[in-house]
Amino acid sequence: MRKKLAAGNWKMNGTAAQLAEVKTLVDGLATTADVLLCPPATLLDRMSTVADGKIATGAQDCHVAASGAHTGDISCGMIKDAGGTYVILGHSERREDCGEHSDVVRAKTRTAHGAGLVAVVCIGETLAEREAGQTLDILAGQLAGSLPDTTTAGNTVVAYEPVWAIGTGKVPTLDQIQEVHDSLRAELTNRFGAEIADGIRLLYGGSVKPSNASEIFAVSNVDGALVGGASLKAADFGAIIKALG
Repeated sequence: MRKKLAAGNWKMNGTAAQLAEVKTLVDGLATTADVLLCPPATLLDRMSTVADGKIATGAQDCHVAASGAHTGDISCGMIKDAGGTYVILGHSERREDCGEHSDVVRAKTRTAHGAGLVAVVCIGETLAEREAGQTLDILAGQLAGSLPDTTTAGNTVVAYEPVWAIGTGKVPTLDQIQEVHDSLRAELTNRFGAEIADGIRLLYGGSVKPSNASEIFAVSNVDGALVGGASLKAADFGAIIKALG
């Protein structure tokens, strides 16, 4: 049985003052699900301390190299040193803003695996691709290109985030979410076999909020959520976590 996961991506938001929200979340936490927060790199060490082992923490990206002349980047070793155990890779904002194609995501994911981090690998289609009926083909290509052969159920989470739903308030229908998640499970099974594929958690992300979380989590093959803005507030994220059980 796959354990549910509520993951929060703070993106480029948050200063030390926002750690009070994390403390509130930790103090009120009562769930059987795993909980993860990925703050900006500037907060990772301090958030890991506040989390006190009750929630996991992670980074929003990593470099493929262990160290070196890569100004502005952080390595997997640095993430672990700051208390992180996860890293988000291939988010659509990285793919679009930084030109990171799936081969780059695959290399970073392999590095994360080698360092002992759990990679949350993101995939998603644009509105134009959705309207052209290309969704499943686009996602299958991103999945195949982004996951290295080192992928296991223990070191990888896959997050489906339709680009057109991120931060827009728009959400796919439940049938559309189910179609995608069922298709992703089948793709994983074809490549890695049923034992590994059945253990890999599939998250949905894109305008998840307390008001729609329960119905999304009831969809087959949805094992949790990757949450953006709603993860910044303990009340909102706590309600989403509660919806997971």
